[in-house]
Amino acid sequence: MRLGFQTFVSAHELAPEGIRYSDYVVVRLLFEATRDAGFWNLHWAITDQPPNSDRIWQQWKKVERPSTVESTATAECDELSALYAFLVERSGVKSVGLFWPAPNHTVAVWVVRPTIGPVVRVVVPTTQIFLAEDDLFDTKKFNPWRQKTIYEYTRRDAPDTLELPKPLFDFFRQQVDKYGGASDLTLQQLRYLREGVFLRAWTPEQAAREALKKRTALGSGSAEDLAAFQNFAQDMRSWAPH
Repeated sequence: MRLGFQTFVSAHELAPEGIRYSDYVVVRLLFEATRDAGFWNLHWAITDQPPNSDRIWQQWKKVERPSTVESTATAECDELSALYAFLVERSGVKSVGLFWPAPNHTVAVWVVRPTIGPVVRVVVPTTQIFLAEDDLFDTKKFNPWRQKTIYEYTRRDAPDTLELPKPLFDFFRQQVDKYGGASDLTLQQLRYLREGVFLRAWTPEQAAREALKKRTALGSGSAEDLAAFQNFAQDMRSWAPH
């Protein structure tokens, strides 16, 4: 996470003291959790729902037995982007809103206002639609300045009194512990494997073997990345059909 922050600051020529590290952690961690086939097991599909996350919360309230090989909720790109923006705002980080790079597509944008220097708009692609495998957090494939204003998402999609089923909450927390420290590239590779399982293009065992191959190919990579591939393989092999 700290290496990612250093890379981010350097890429945008920001003064390290001009942006809070804790803000970066929140926006990046929730991106990896809530994106399509991210480690909270959300999955994209056409739903024709409004651009908010209400329906996701409704689905989550019914998940009593989360599985590592099944999605926790199904949502379209605008719903996923709204969920991300809502959670970031509720976590105390401001200036995240929705951006339409195409009339039929939505992603999120984090507007960074450093203490020194110009405003920065960071694209947060909650799905890989129109994007390639090397398009990660802060992708340059979409130009967020094409939209005149990024309105901060302040809608309260879920009340503060809402409680998730404890098994689902525990699952979300465990997934953060297992994968939250891995690099962007590793999490992207795991996202594609997880999506393959959701789409039945991979069996859980095939995905586990592929993850272990990637772990071996890393050699002496970071401990977080090695652990993420190992955890994913174990997750795939520990699943039980409902």
